[in-house]
Amino acid sequence: MKKSLLAILIAAILFVGYLLYNAFSYSSTQLQVEPVEKTPIPDGAIERFTESISIKTISYQEEEHFDSIQFQLFNDFLHRSYPQVHEQCEHNIFNGYSHLFRWDGQDANLQPIILMAHHDVVPIASLPLWTVHPFEEGVKNDTIYGRGAMDDKCSMISILEAVEQMMNEGYTPKRTIYLAFGHDEELFGPRGALEIARYLEEKGVKAAMVLDEGLARTERMIPNLDKETALIGIAEKGGVSLEMIVNMAGGHSSMPAPETSIDVLSAAVSKVKKNPLEASITPALHGFLDKLGPEMDFKSKLAFSNRSIFKSMILGTLGSSNSTNALIRTTTSPTIFNAGIKENVIPTSSRAVINFRILPGETPDDVLAHVIKVVDDPRVDIKVIGAGRNPSPVSPIDNKAYETLERSIKEIFPNILTSPNLVVGGTDSRHFSSISPNIYRFVPFRITPENQACFHGIDERVPVEEFEDAIRFYRRLIINSNELDLN
Repeated sequence: MKKSLLAILIAAILFVGYLLYNAFSYSSTQLQVEPVEKTPIPDGAIERFTESISIKTISYQEEEHFDSIQFQLFNDFLHRSYPQVHEQCEHNIFNGYSHLFRWDGQDANLQPIILMAHHDVVPIASLPLWTVHPFEEGVKNDTIYGRGAMDDKCSMISILEAVEQMMNEGYTPKRTIYLAFGHDEELFGPRGALEIARYLEEKGVKAAMVLDEGLARTERMIPNLDKETALIGIAEKGGVSLEMIVNMAGGHSSMPAPETSIDVLSAAVSKVKKNPLEASITPALHGFLDKLGPEMDFKSKLAFSNRSIFKSMILGTLGSSNSTNALIRTTTSPTIFNAGIKENVIPTSSRAVINFRILPGETPDDVLAHVIKVVDDPRVDIKVIGAGRNPSPVSPIDNKAYETLERSIKEIFPNILTSPNLVVGGTDSRHFSSISPNIYRFVPFRITPENQACFHGIDERVPVEEFEDAIRFYRRLIINSNELDLN
């Protein structure tokens, strides 16, 4: 008995020692970089940015609402505002309003980089609630307001300002640089980014790096971490919508059957919600824990450095928050439920739509099979709406391309942490997976608890200082990408 207790005690001591050893050896892997001196901002940059916002380049689901005049005005604005870009670059226009500029480098043997953005914006839902009109060139309290300020004209105009400035200084890159700007990203990019990607593929272009929108600088957004962090998207989730239809006998509401189409469909939707796809720690999340875990408190270090042991606890903690739950599983969101035409008539047909955002490693077919198994009711007809999309490939973080992006961020934003992560939405870069394995998703403005709701929402805005630093960031990225071997 004593020997058994001693053995258990020794095993416990060894186990605790193992956990502590992993925690104390869980050291920082942050790239150490000296900040660079801030360069002056081009004269008139803020005015050009606000002018770009004033042009109503709105993407509507209904094609008949598309305003070609506004998009042509934006074309004219680009030509007038960035003469050097138009003079020195080969310029291709796709379907009237998407743009690809090629700035030729000195060495054709070096793979190019591609800087992406889009200039279409989402519609305005609650105009009276805006502090500044979303299309009236609003600057208030050193902050630029307007639809598209964050998504995604800040990126596009910052890129163009940086390139125009460098051209005016006589700078010529070593490697070719493409600027790819879509006009229908909010509609998944079928006539913009997809066409640009097809063109580049036909030309045999293989890029050393692609940078698009996606994640951003964050502050007070990550639990147990009080430092500003730049999150870099290395993959994005896929998506699929499933339609569920139940057809049954109807009748008068005074004589209902034990089950109606509404009852059966409601039960099916409830089953799907209560039985989500399994949570997992993806490669993107492993990278996130490796980069940021050492910067957190000891309790977090202990868990993340021993994640194979504490996996269930980690997944449980992440699953308790809407934002972090989306990082660990394919999410389930019922978005449409239609049934009935009159208060005293039992409907013969009920219809629901459930939208899923798919985790890397799973597919739309996996989602469909899971839902059919969970519902397990032949009365419910389940099918895919349209074409689902697979998650993107996961881009590497152990190469020069990722390091160059990290370096450029840290040179402009001192003391910031960097980390890979998963983009839970979609970007135009999904169309470029055949062009480069190194696709990253990052914009250099800051997301906080106070402003995150204005993304696609009310009072969308970017501080003037952050817009100016965005120009500096893209300038620095161009310089660094030409000084380092990215091939």
